[in-house]
Amino acid sequence: MPDIELEIGHVLFVDIVGYTKLLIHEQLEHLEKLRDIARATETFRAAQREGKLMRLPTGDGGALVFRTSPEEPAKCAVEIACELKKHPELQVRMGIHSGPVKEVTDLSEQGNIAGAGINIAQRVMDCGDAGHILLSKRVADDLEQYAKWRPLLHDLGSCEVKHGVSLALFNLYSNEFGNPERPKKFAQDQTFRTGLAAKVEIDQPAAPKKSIAVLPFENLSDDKTNAYFADGIQEEILTRLSRIADLKVISRTSTQRFKSASAHLPDIAKQLGVANILEGSVRKAGDKVRVHVQLIDAENDTHLWAERYDRQLTDIFAVESDIAANIADTLQAKLTGAERRAIAARPTQNTEAHDLYLKGKHHWRNFYAPGYERVCEYFEQAITLDASFAPAYTGLSLYYSWAAANALFRPDVWPRAEEYVRKSLSLDDTLPEAYNALAAVEIYYKRDWDAAERAFRRGMELNPNFSDLHAHYGLCLAYFGRFDEAISQKERAMQLDPFFPGTNLHYGTVLFFAREYDRAAAQLAKTLDLYPDNAAVHQLFGDVCSKKHMKHEAITQWCAALNLTGRHEDARVLEQVFATSGFDPAVRTVAARELEQLDAKHARGNYVPPAHYVFAHVRAGNLEHAFTWLPKMAEEPDWFALQLRVNPILDPLRDDPRFEKIACSVVLK
Repeated sequence: MPDIELEIGHVLFVDIVGYTKLLIHEQLEHLEKLRDIARATETFRAAQREGKLMRLPTGDGGALVFRTSPEEPAKCAVEIACELKKHPELQVRMGIHSGPVKEVTDLSEQGNIAGAGINIAQRVMDCGDAGHILLSKRVADDLEQYAKWRPLLHDLGSCEVKHGVSLALFNLYSNEFGNPERPKKFAQDQTFRTGLAAKVEIDQPAAPKKSIAVLPFENLSDDKTNAYFADGIQEEILTRLSRIADLKVISRTSTQRFKSASAHLPDIAKQLGVANILEGSVRKAGDKVRVHVQLIDAENDTHLWAERYDRQLTDIFAVESDIAANIADTLQAKLTGAERRAIAARPTQNTEAHDLYLKGKHHWRNFYAPGYERVCEYFEQAITLDASFAPAYTGLSLYYSWAAANALFRPDVWPRAEEYVRKSLSLDDTLPEAYNALAAVEIYYKRDWDAAERAFRRGMELNPNFSDLHAHYGLCLAYFGRFDEAISQKERAMQLDPFFPGTNLHYGTVLFFAREYDRAAAQLAKTLDLYPDNAAVHQLFGDVCSKKHMKHEAITQWCAALNLTGRHEDARVLEQVFATSGFDPAVRTVAARELEQLDAKHARGNYVPPAHYVFAHVRAGNLEHAFTWLPKMAEEPDWFALQLRVNPILDPLRDDPRFEKIACSVVLK
């Protein structure tokens, strides 16, 4: 079988409504007329001249796959719709989606097109009636960046298609074209939920009976600023449950997706891959708290267990423990003695320290955004009130270690990260989160891989449901070229935390490092369906497309990343130079601009990781300058240094003997 090359196609799917009810000669006449109209559009002819168009005929219409930009299928659809006004006998519907496609040879040895981009475009179209031009959310998000399209995009919400999958759709219309009526399928779809994000189509086995997702608890407090407390109680109950090896427990970062969504529980459970759902509410008033929870069998939508607790704040840990124990008993999970002790743990006697800790965890979700230093302040205040509060020390260690590992902070914060994690483990050596922080200290700061791997394994023994450990371990395995193991760990992390942006992004990163470019492209396309405004995903997707020689798509993705990070002028220059001079000059021009920005940042006294200079010089074609910075990159205690042997961006340097010498200087015990 020949190699299959995957690329991102911008697909317009078209068919004739009521085609099978026509007489044979009418079918042929209608089909030929539709094809003539499509072929006559300026967008069709321009893409065909440039060799940027693929065609897939079907019995009652066909698909046009543009290799240019997401605008092209929309422009073509509008041109077709305007021309169809002259032919009222032709009842046509259209659907548009951008996604992975590939040219294949079918059983008759004819050229064909396959892939998720084609399949989803057809499903988008299938949701419409005559006259509709429907768009997937991904396409709508792309078009929304352009002022001329924005007023033409009308959010329809979600529509269920094949296999119980839902798609978030938009209707494209104006007074001149399209159909403004709500598609009939939406009225018929009893599971329609306005505003619920599109589900991702993942082949999943049946959810194990002993599996659970703890949905975000509703804050019923009169003081709405107590939302942090409700979120914190939900997370702590989830964390206690996750310590039980006989249960599959979904991470909070994925369940958080459903905080404000109104959806059927069976639908949520299916997306998360679990059989059971825990819902709850929290009301906090003064030193009293009310917690109400109910455990639900999602498949049957039946209650398995429910309880209401009216307690003093000092009893909150006992409430959490009792809830976890009752759920384990209801689901018939087997608990070891260590697991019973873990779910009954009381990390502090000081309710004020616990409250500060919950505030720190709440702000943790902003991940190094402006104001993120409040995380550190809350954790420090917590240990001031209770010097034996181990989780707060772990939080401080993670705050510093993750920032240093990602080169967001200067390397001189590593001693603090190490001090805090060792203090935490001296107080309680059964905290899985602490072993994740310890692994970071050992591999990035100490360069001791054996110690880091021991920390990973110990953490996973203590909490087999802790997705962060699997995700981090998988990334570290990739540094050593152990890609099969790395991908296995990343897949486990995806099972436990399928909707967290970081889990999805770094799964794509590992596939990129492994040079599995097709798989990386498919993973990142899926991630953008979930998070179209994630700049890091667009940047990595552009890198993948560049390696696959998909130059236009690479430019499109990089421009999106630049715009999302406020570098609008760089995005404009990138597009302009690409259009006038080609791919390589465009990449070099923007890299030169980036180098100027790095110099300006450094001149202001801000920390600039050497790796940023290396990558920018490589893109700019300044390989000698890149080699000047490369030894400094190798010395830095961050994740960039460990990427030297596996990151494809550094490939232009690899044939030089200096590269191997520098790479060998990164020694791990």
